[in-house]
Amino acid sequence: MSHILLIEDEENIAKGIILNLELEGFEVTHAARGDEAIEIYEQKNFDLVVLDLMLPGLSGEDILVKIRDVNEKTPVLVLSAKDSSKSKVRCFNLGTDDYLAKPFNLDEFILRVKRLLKRSSWTKKEVEVYKFGNNEINFSDFKAYSNEQEYSLTEQEAKILTLLTQNEGEVVTRGELLESLGYKKDSNTRTIDNFIVRFRKYFEENPKEPKHIISIRSVGYKFVK
Repeated sequence: MSHILLIEDEENIAKGIILNLELEGFEVTHAARGDEAIEIYEQKNFDLVVLDLMLPGLSGEDILVKIRDVNEKTPVLVLSAKDSSKSKVRCFNLGTDDYLAKPFNLDEFILRVKRLLKRSSWTKKEVEVYKFGNNEINFSDFKAYSNEQEYSLTEQEAKILTLLTQNEGEVVTRGELLESLGYKKDSNTRTIDNFIVRFRKYFEENPKEPKHIISIRSVGYKFVK
């Protein structure tokens, strides 16, 4: 279960956000003051921070600076009534990962939360050796083994396999796979398809009827162990 720190002083907004996040299965800790929020953040590990900018005790921008001093990787979603380009640019320069102007649509908010959590999972340290079926991937030396065959992996192959295996059982979109390689998510290229064909030759007993790397039509791929 992902643990989210919500820093929001408007009671009605906070209640609505907490309710919707908990309905999605997330654990939520709430702070209504900026100074209180920093104390809480430093005492626990959070998977995501949802941060209002206008707070008593300490401003959202100051909190963002302090969060980045402690941890550069914790994803932060800023919520703000300030919808100006100047405010957005300043927050992104300070280290926020996303910015949503108030008032906002709750469905869009939940989608952004899930996307930030998914992205952050990609940066977690991968398992050095990953085994599935008769296959083994050694991410430390870029080697793969299948039915006594050894394959040398390129850096790009390792990136895609890391993303797929870290999200085992979940759909990874074509756009997300492209972004992991440095492409724009809407790039018109068959690069990903070519990698998938290669992986199926490595790891599937019958590449035409894959059991591990499953195509999700018009969306992307799902890895099944």
